[in-house]
Amino acid sequence: MTLRASLTLLLAASALTLAACAHGDKAREAVIAAPTEDQSAAINAWFEETWEAEVARSPEQQTFLGRKTNYDKWDDPSDAAAEEEHRIQMAKLAEMRAAFNLANLDANARLSYRLFEYEAERAEKFYAFRNHWYRFSHFRAPHSGAPAFLINQHRIDSVADAEAYIARLDGLKANFEGHRKVAEDQFARGVYAPKWSYAKMIETAKNVIAGAPFDKSAEPSTILADFRDKVGKLDADAATKRALTKRAETALLASVKPAYQDLISMFERQMAAASNDDGAWKLPEGDAYYDAQLERMTTTAMTADDIHALGLKEVARIHAEMDAIRAKVGFTGDLKAFFAFMRDDPEKRFAYPDTEEGRTRYLAEATAMIDTMRGRLDELFITKPKADMIVKRVEPFREKSAGKAFYQRPAPDGSRPGVYYANLYEMASMPVYQMEALAYHEGIPGHHMQIAIAQELDNVPSFRRFGGFTAYSEGWGLYSEWIGKEIGFYADPYSDFGRLAMELWRAGRLVVDTGLHRKKWTREQAIAWLIENTPNAEGDATTSVERYVVMPGQATAYKIGMLKIQELRARAEKKLGRKFDVREFHDEVLKYGPAPLAILEENIDGWIAAKKKG
Repeated sequence: MTLRASLTLLLAASALTLAACAHGDKAREAVIAAPTEDQSAAINAWFEETWEAEVARSPEQQTFLGRKTNYDKWDDPSDAAAEEEHRIQMAKLAEMRAAFNLANLDANARLSYRLFEYEAERAEKFYAFRNHWYRFSHFRAPHSGAPAFLINQHRIDSVADAEAYIARLDGLKANFEGHRKVAEDQFARGVYAPKWSYAKMIETAKNVIAGAPFDKSAEPSTILADFRDKVGKLDADAATKRALTKRAETALLASVKPAYQDLISMFERQMAAASNDDGAWKLPEGDAYYDAQLERMTTTAMTADDIHALGLKEVARIHAEMDAIRAKVGFTGDLKAFFAFMRDDPEKRFAYPDTEEGRTRYLAEATAMIDTMRGRLDELFITKPKADMIVKRVEPFREKSAGKAFYQRPAPDGSRPGVYYANLYEMASMPVYQMEALAYHEGIPGHHMQIAIAQELDNVPSFRRFGGFTAYSEGWGLYSEWIGKEIGFYADPYSDFGRLAMELWRAGRLVVDTGLHRKKWTREQAIAWLIENTPNAEGDATTSVERYVVMPGQATAYKIGMLKIQELRARAEKKLGRKFDVREFHDEVLKYGPAPLAILEENIDGWIAAKKKG
C-alpha cells in the first residue's frame, strides 16, 4: 500500500465524526470496504497519529521518551486537564469504531484494535474514581516525583538544556499549585491518606529544600547538586557555567522553596484533621472504588474474597516448600523459628553492613548477578533487548519512603539505560539471600527484558510499545524470579529460600491488601501478619504495608499475573509435548507487548493451536 493511499484512508477515518450527521454511513462504508491490507495500514497510521497527539499534550512524557520538545514545561496537573484527556480518549474510541471494521483487519491490527478498545473502556469505567487515587501520599507523589524526574530524566547536553531545566524550576510553584488544588478538593470530599502518611510527606518535602541555597549549609541540596554536576560536564566556558548555576539558585529560592513550603503547610493542616483509618473502605464509595482497583490492577473479575483466599492458599504452599529447605540446611527449630533466625541474622551472614561500603558491595553484587544471567539468556529466550541497563541506589532524599526496589525504562533512542533501583536505606531490609531473585525481577530477565523488548518492537503501534498492564508486567517480573531455577541458579539453598521468600511476600500481599481495604485491618495488623508469616525484617514489613495502604489493589497484581503465566506455560507443555520450546513460549509472552491476562491467554492458546497444526 502506498503512503498516499494509507493517508487517504486515515483522513477518511478521521473525518467520519464530522460527517456522521450528513453522510457518515457512506464514508464509513468506503473505508471498511478497503482490502484488509489497506485497512490494517490505515488503522496503524491512525494509532500512531493518536499516540503522537497524546504525547504532544504531555511535556513530561516527551522527556521520558528521550525527546527534548517542550523541555522547559511540566504537565498540566488540573482536573480540567484530566477531564479533557478523558473526553479526547472517548472521542478517539468512537472514531476508531466508526472508521474501522474489526473483521477487515489482519491479526496484529485486530489485536491493536482490541487493546485500544480495552484501555478506553477501562478508563471509562474508572473515570468516576479518578480522584480517589491520592494526589499526595508518602510513597508516590509530585513532591518526591518532581526532583526524581529532574535528576533521572532531564538530561543536560547543551546550554539550552540547562536553561530548560531552570525554566522547569521556575515553573514548579505554579505546577504544585495545580496539584495542591486537586489535593484540597480531594480532602474536602474525604479522600486523603492516613495521618501517619503525612509525617513522611513532610519529611521528604523538607529533605528536598535542605542544603544550599536553601540554607547556609556547605552541602548543596539534592536538586542543586544534580544541576551543578550536569552543567559541570557541559562543553561551555566557566563564566557560562557560573551564570547558569546562579540562575538555578535563584529559581530554587524564588519558586522551588515557596512551592515546597506551601505543600508542607497543606500537609500540616490536613494531617491535623486526618484520621488514622488505613483502608480504601473509609473513602466515599470506598468499596466500589476498591473493586474497580482490583479489576484494573489484575485485569480479572476476581473479588476481594477470591484474592484473599488465594493468598492464604499460596502462603500455605510456599511455607511447605520453605520448611523443606529449613530441614535441608539442618535447622532444628520450626519454620517460624527459622524465619526469626534469618531475620535476626546472628552470624551476620544474610545482610551486608549498614555502611557505605556495604551499600557499594550490594550494588556491585547485584550487577554481577544480572551480568551472569545475561550470559545464559540463550537458554531461555530468542529475542533479547538492545537497550542497556544499570543498577542504581535510590536517592537519599526519598529512600525512607520509597519502595524496596523498582525499575525505570530506558529511553527509546538509547540515550538513557534502563535502571534497577535498589533502596539501600536499611540494609537489613535487603538481605543477601533475596538479592538474586530481586535482581532477576527488576533487571534481567524481568522488567528490563519485558519493557525494553516491548518498546523495541517494530511491528506494533506505539501505544502498545509504551503502555502497560500491572498484572502482565509484574506477573512477568515474579515469573522471572522463578525461571532462573530451571537453568541452575539459586544453587545455594539459602538463595533458593530467598526466592521462595520473595514469592511468599507477593502471596502475602494478596492477604494483606484485601485485609486492609476490604476487611478493615489496621496498618499495625497488616505489619504483624507479615512479620508472623514471612522472614522479612520489620522495617521491610512496615514500609511495604505503608505502600499498600496508599496504593489500593496494586500489590495484588504480581502473584495473580505470575500464576496466569505459569498456568499458560503448563498448558502449553501438556498440549505440545515434545514440540514445546520454552524459548518460543517466552517469545509469545513478550513479542506482542503488554496485554490484559485474558488477551494474553488468547495469544498463547492461538500459538499452541498453530504449533500443533505445524
